Amino acid sequence: MNKSPLGQHVILDFWGCSFDSLDDLALIRKMFDDALAASNASVIEIVMHKFSPQGVTGVAAIAESHVSIHTWPELGFAAIDVFSCGVTMNVENLISHFETILQPTDVDRQTLSRGRSLRLAKTR
Repeated sequence: MNKSPLGQHVILDFWGCSFDSLDDLALIRKMFDDALAASNASVIEIVMHKFSPQGVTGVAAIAESHVSIHTWPELGFAAIDVFSCGVTMNVENLISHFETILQPTDVDRQTLSRGRSLRLAKTR
């Protein structure tokens, strides 16, 4: 029986980011493009949206699963999800690039193993 999970889901809360960086659609799009390339992700499509009066949301559909962000510039906060079920994507490179660009003063990180229940389904 395979005891490895299907994927890794990293949930990040970035606090203390600048209003300007969290409200800049072009900056966040470039951050996604560069970080996805640096992580060796296989990009399918990236969709971004700028809210009024502020905030940006974005999601990258990747062959490995997805990367998403939702920002609250007025709070200096970004909620980021990185889910990878592939073995070629370097999630740490992607996260490091996001940290370099957004420069949070505090990061809360949770990592979940996804797909563990499939091990149980195979034995039934």
